[in-house]
Amino acid sequence: DTACNNLPFINSYITSLLNTKYYVTIAHFPEARGYFMSKEWFNENFEVMLSRETIESRTKELAEKISAEYSTEGVVAVGILRGCFMFFSELIKNMNCPTQVDFMYVSSYGDAATSSGVVKIEKDLQTNIAGRHVLLIDDIIDSGLTLHNLREMLMVRKPKSIKICTLLDKKVPRKIAVEADYKAFDVENYFVVGFGLDYKQFFRNMNFIGKLKDGRQDELDRLIESTTS
Repeated sequence: DTACNNLPFINSYITSLLNTKYYVTIAHFPEARGYFMSKEWFNENFEVMLSRETIESRTKELAEKISAEYSTEGVVAVGILRGCFMFFSELIKNMNCPTQVDFMYVSSYGDAATSSGVVKIEKDLQTNIAGRHVLLIDDIIDSGLTLHNLREMLMVRKPKSIKICTLLDKKVPRKIAVEADYKAFDVENYFVVGFGLDYKQFFRNMNFIGKLKDGRQDELDRLIESTTS
């Protein structure tokens, strides 16, 4: 009876939705939520470049090499947020050497498309790195400016050493020479997301690294907008 009594209100509400932009949003279509980020959706929009199994296998190899280097004196593993988190976790759990874990969150001044490399520390280390070996762990090196400048800033704290480990080393012209001491993969200058890498803060949770297919960026923008409307 209550449901019947509410029918006029329900019909009125549905009609109002259909007369506004909101009827096209994911929030009002549960079946759309199921499709968004589904296997079918991924296949339409991304080409798998590096599978989860490939990433996990290569990360284990890196962890063995890192463990051998720091087996005696240990290391402070510093994850550079936000993009590092999946690679960082996968790497750390496979390292067999004395390890302390810490994180930094940094931003760089510049426009939306390019970074000046001038580092602003949003979250600093809690660990005293003086006299310690430090391993900076990041998701990707592209221009290298921010990572280079961050390393220079941390050198002032007098660590015993600072080395760099990255999931991806993007082959692009660099304004400054910076090389990873450990890297999982080289990649060409593609638009890639997944395994921590994002597009507008989305798609970090993909368990593979995908290359966006040609002409599909508008689809990503549309679906992102629908989830935040």
